[in-house]
Amino acid sequence: MLKRISACALLLAASCWPAFAQADAGTLVIAQSVDVESLEPDMLNQATSINVASHLWGTLLSVTPQGEIVPNFAESYAWNDEGTEISFKIRDGLMCEDGETLDAEDVVYSFTRAADPANKFIGHTPGFVYSSIGFVGARVEEGNTAVMQLKGYSSTVPGMAAKIFIHCKDSYEKLTVEEAAVAPVASGPYKLVEWVRADRVVLEKNPNWTLGEVPFDKVIFRVVPESSTRTAELIAGNVDIATNIPPDQADAIDSTGYATVKSVAGTRRMFVGFNFSGAFDGTPGGDAIKNVEVRRALNMAVDVPTICQQLLGTECVRANGPANLGDPSIEPYPYDPDAAEAALDAAGFPRDANGVRFTLDMQGPQGRYLNDSAVQQAIAQYLSDIGVETTNDLMEMTLFSPLAREHKAGPLFFIGQGGATWSAIYDMSLFPSRDVPVNNGMWFNQEWQTRWDSLSGIRDPEAERVVVDEMLKIFHDDAPWIFLYFQPDFYGVSSRIEWEPRRDEAIEAWTAKLK
Repeated sequence: MLKRISACALLLAASCWPAFAQADAGTLVIAQSVDVESLEPDMLNQATSINVASHLWGTLLSVTPQGEIVPNFAESYAWNDEGTEISFKIRDGLMCEDGETLDAEDVVYSFTRAADPANKFIGHTPGFVYSSIGFVGARVEEGNTAVMQLKGYSSTVPGMAAKIFIHCKDSYEKLTVEEAAVAPVASGPYKLVEWVRADRVVLEKNPNWTLGEVPFDKVIFRVVPESSTRTAELIAGNVDIATNIPPDQADAIDSTGYATVKSVAGTRRMFVGFNFSGAFDGTPGGDAIKNVEVRRALNMAVDVPTICQQLLGTECVRANGPANLGDPSIEPYPYDPDAAEAALDAAGFPRDANGVRFTLDMQGPQGRYLNDSAVQQAIAQYLSDIGVETTNDLMEMTLFSPLAREHKAGPLFFIGQGGATWSAIYDMSLFPSRDVPVNNGMWFNQEWQTRWDSLSGIRDPEAERVVVDEMLKIFHDDAPWIFLYFQPDFYGVSSRIEWEPRRDEAIEAWTAKLK
């Protein structure tokens, strides 16, 4: 069980930490567990980094907390009849930090810059968005219109466009990739003041921003790896919003009167992936997980509701697939260790004289997700209990992330992938092909792939949903993951502000205000 911490202990801890500089009325301070990966948005993959980027760069469209896709830089969009092009009409009156007008040329430049292989970008836009939607190219048309060219139609494109950060062409053409990664030119509501690596990113209002007032003159993203330190800084008044607060500390924080803990049912899919890349072929565990009966057995070995209750401090229903907007008729794998043992016996993996069937290593990050180290250790113990001797290899996210992206993590790997409130296909876009970086385990199933490829020819939402549900059933039955849960999120919020967390982990300074 989680150890409960008293309000007294929290206040004492807060008094022991040196003050960072308590925020004034014009400053909002946000504490996250990890630093921004880069100040080049096309190199970013983590939600914590994208939270910083969303203040520096704007997007064509935005996704509301309710999952509605609304105009931002683009006032409207339209498809051609073939579904191979989508045109975005760009608003007039937009301006970059450098004082230049932001128009369709900047948008097309941003599209093509992210896709240019010479730039060697590995972030969310080139590595996930473009591979998922089949990006081909872009061009400018008259009337301040940017046209995106695609291999075929996808209902996810408008929502995906809300993930692509728009650069200011005139300034970025003068910068090398290396220079741009540390000296960004803003198109969003804030501009960079300083980035002190592993400590803070300081932003201030962009005076050339024209899409509405923002409530704070300055926003500071602090890097505070330890949850206990984030809590102490919150209580000390040095932080306004703190992420990943341990839920067992909620009552104590609330009782101080200085802050409160707000929870939300998150969209992040937490799972243990299997690595099918071939990197672990020839090892007992690496060979064993190729067997679908083994993967199903390992799913039955893990008691997900108990993990949620005891380690996450909340009730949860086990995930039955990769999508937030899933198929409720699919039954999640039950916790049934006896059935798991019987399935492993039947699959040809009996216990040896030492009670071990085979061994596995499970790699994963620590300090990135809610109570992630304890969750991984619990999963390893559940697997060991059925004779699959599992060892944890915990590491910093900065070390784990490239392993996962390059298909080298494993043979088991613990990870969380952000999800959407607006599209099941978005959540399944981790698997447009075997080789893309976001398909961390290089999973491939021909039945699933055939249906994925067919989606580009479907414009009717009801017909699309039929195919989606078939894909979800294939995914569940093939079990490329040990399915866990959608991560609940707990935020510490200063009593001096009003702010509500979103399910998708996005933190936007302009949605907060002083009381």
